[in-house]
Amino acid sequence: MGTITTEVIETGEKRDQRGHRVTPVGRRAEWVRQYQQSGLTQAEFVRREGLKYATFACWVLKAAKQPPAPSPIQFAQLRLQAPVSASPAAETTELEVRLPDGTSVRGNQVKALAALVRALRS
Repeated sequence: MGTITTEVIETGEKRDQRGHRVTPVGRRAEWVRQYQQSGLTQAEFVRREGLKYATFACWVLKAAKQPPAPSPIQFAQLRLQAPVSASPAAETTELEVRLPDGTSVRGNQVKALAALVRALRS
């Protein structure tokens, strides 16, 4: 009778107590993004990537339920001409304009504020 030799090869994959492979959240998100850009069905994608369909479908569902990442804030540089004031008292009253998106603009020159609001809306 022959001898059976067994060799254990460490692949670096983490496994839970039941022996199931544990996939990091970042890798899951990467697969979901690749699937969404691939144009394949879920079944075709999991076959190509060697994933379990039920597990992958759960990842896609969870990703769809997550709120979208906030878009980065963008700023625009504006150059306004300073209007000539009729009286010094007109410049001491401060005005505030609140836009529908929550943006607040403050100043003491009506024409400059109006021009700024128009520029922000465009």
